[in-house]
Order: sequence, then C-alpha cells, then structure tokens
Amino acid sequence: MKKSLLIIPFSVLIHLCIVNGVLYFMTPLTYLEGTNVLYYNLAWLIAAFSLNYYPTERRERFETNLGKYFRLLGIFGLAYFALYGFKSNGIYAFEYRATVYLVICLFITVYRSFFYWVRTKYRLYGGNFRNVVVVGRDKNLKKIRKVFDQPELGYRYKGFFDDRPSVSPTYLGKMNDCFKYVLENDVDYIYCVTSNLSKKELEYLITFADNNLKKLKIIPDNKEIFTRSMSIELYDNIPVLAMRKSPLELEYAPIIKRTFDLLFSSFVILTVLSWLTPILFILMKLESKGPLFFKQKRHGVNRKAFWCYKFRSMTQNAESDTLMATKNDMRVTRIGKILRKTSIDELPQFINVFLGDMSVVGPRPHMESHTEMYETSIDKYLVRHFVKPGITGLAQIKGCRGEIIKKADIINRIRFDIFYTESWSLGLDLSIIYSTVVNAVRGEDKAY
Repeated sequence: MKKSLLIIPFSVLIHLCIVNGVLYFMTPLTYLEGTNVLYYNLAWLIAAFSLNYYPTERRERFETNLGKYFRLLGIFGLAYFALYGFKSNGIYAFEYRATVYLVICLFITVYRSFFYWVRTKYRLYGGNFRNVVVVGRDKNLKKIRKVFDQPELGYRYKGFFDDRPSVSPTYLGKMNDCFKYVLENDVDYIYCVTSNLSKKELEYLITFADNNLKKLKIIPDNKEIFTRSMSIELYDNIPVLAMRKSPLELEYAPIIKRTFDLLFSSFVILTVLSWLTPILFILMKLESKGPLFFKQKRHGVNRKAFWCYKFRSMTQNAESDTLMATKNDMRVTRIGKILRKTSIDELPQFINVFLGDMSVVGPRPHMESHTEMYETSIDKYLVRHFVKPGITGLAQIKGCRGEIIKKADIINRIRFDIFYTESWSLGLDLSIIYSTVVNAVRGEDKAY
C-alpha cells in the first residue's frame, strides 16, 4: 500500500496490546483492580503523544530517535511505578514489579526492531515508495542522490531538471519541463535547488506544488559551507543555521551519557580498581621510588583544565609534563611497559569519569602544553573540546594513537575527534568500548 496510513494506528494498537497483555498475565490481581486498566493505557498514550513519538520520518531507522524512545519508556516507567506507590497493597514485591516493567520494555523493543526490519524488506521489494525529482543542479545533487539510492528508504529517483543541458541519463530536461513531467509521472516529492532559481521561479514552484498536492523540499544555497553538524533553528519564521550542533546538545543525550559514565565507572572502580590498586602499589614500590598514581593537568570540555590520573608507568622525571612518551622510552619502568601495553595504566581515569571531568568515550585529553601548541597550528583543533575528553575514543580504535611524529598524525586524530562530536550515539560509544577492549587483550602497544 503506497499511502501507509495504518502504520501509526497499528503501532499504537500493538504497543497497547503488549502493555496490557504483559500486565494481565504477570500481574492479574492488580491489573484488574479498579480503574488500573484505564490508567495504564492513558499513561502510555499521554506519554507517547506528548513526545510526538509515533509520526516517523521516511529516513528513520531503528537507531534513529533512540533518545525519544528511551524517554517514552522512562516516562511510562515512572507512571507505572507511581501507581504502586499510591496503591501499595503488598501483593507483588518491588523486584517482581520491576521485572514486569522490564518485560514490557523488552517486548516493545523487539516489536520496534521487527517493525523496521519488515519495513525495510517491504521497501526493498518495491512497496511504500515515493517518486522524487530534483529541480536545479549543483554540487549537492550527487550527495542527495546517495540518499535516494538507498532502496530501504523507499525513494525512487526519477531524475533532475536544469536549464543547462547534461548528458547524464537522469537529465529530464529544462526546468520548465518539470511541471508536465510531475503531473504525468505521479511524482510525490519535488526537491528544489534554490541556487538555480530566482525568487519568482521559486514562488511559482511553491504555488504549483500546493495546487497539485505535491510535497516540495527546498535545498538552500549552501555557499559550500554546510556540514553534518549544522541544524536549522526557527526564530519566529526566520530559519537560522547552527554551525556546530552536536547530538550531545540534545536534551536527553547528556543524561544518557552521564548515567552510562557513572554506572560504567562505578563498576570498574568497585570490581577492578578495588583489588588491583593495592597490588600495583606493592609492585611499584619494589621496583622504583615514586607515587602509585601519576597526575597531570590536561584540558577538558571548554578547554577547562583538570587533573588526569593514571597509574605511574615511568620513573619520576622533570619532563613528564612537556615531553610525550616515545617508543622504547627509557623512562618507562618494567611494570610500566606491561601497564602501557595493556592500557591498564589508564584505569585510574575512571575516577575522573566518576567525578565528571571525563567520559568513558571521547577525544583523548592532551597535555596543556600540547593544547597550547596545536590550537594555533592545527585547524579546528579546539572543536574537540566541545565535549568531555574520554578514556578511549574513535581516533584510538582507528589507529591514531601513540607518538606524534609528523603533522598528519595529529590532523588525522582531530578529524576522528570532530566526527565523533558530530555523530555521537550510545551505540557508537559501545562499539568504541568493545574495540578498545579487543585491542587491549591483543596487547597493541601505545606510547602515551
């Protein structure tokens, strides 16, 4: 069916069936009590529609808008547990009620995954598609074609119109030819490149689309400065471009990332550092003089300095705050070589994570002297300081780690850091952590 009007009602129905079904079978005594059934259903519907959860974009995938999805489960969870707070009759223990809630979350997540899998398959076989054409041509045409050419998104790109003739097989004629073509070929979306149209032509195209029930999408003149991190904000009816919009600036993102950091760092501190620290203290004292921990001022988010902690892997020296470690560095102790090879020396930074100076994943923090040097010599270097530094990062798992020998070493590192700030997601963090653990088990050496 081309016009998928039933998708939202069907999803609402499935979600309510899951909520009511799980509660009925697992907590029948409280589910059927009084007005509880009405309460559960209203709680879900109010939470979902207040978040505008159900209307989905054509380009939305399972991992898209996960923040809104988690907020929905969180709000419903608060409503679910609040009912027991007001009507605590002791029939079901808290642990059991929590299990019931987790089962609801599990089934809804399974449905979400199944829904997007089925939709993708349906589109791959030609269903739920939209015919699109582009009016005008500039450098953005090839980029937007990459989106249209993804069959799972359900676009059917017909071609483009432009007053400059082209030998491209997708060239459909001059811009004035588009009106007849759109009507005769059941085109759904018209994408308009504003750099090629005058104000009068654009106004006519808007009127044509409105009068013929066609969706018009406008691609603004970008002056070749657009990036992935840009976003459009409306000030009254005036569109304003925000240059460095990171996913971490969204309302839910800092909460999710900070919660994950607290849980993960607490786990490592309690289960690893609690017993490893005294063992390393004894071994270090037997080999060399000096403290167990090495601390160094490094720059964090918004270039704010903080004390970064590590297990000491070198003998005490006067150059530790200015000279980065190098391969076969004579300052590294025997125990230090093992610590650095396995990245165990980085574990005390989970204390930094717990305190809020760092995150588990993010751009690696540099020494103050290096920040002062690179911020004037490396373009866009300080962009990495829009987010908290991390114990591990995208640059590290991609091989950009260790001694900086040539300028390209730091430039490539910064590129990965900027990409991370513009593309953050909890899934990306988990992927980076997994790769870091694998690299540590393999014993890939590092130099700083």
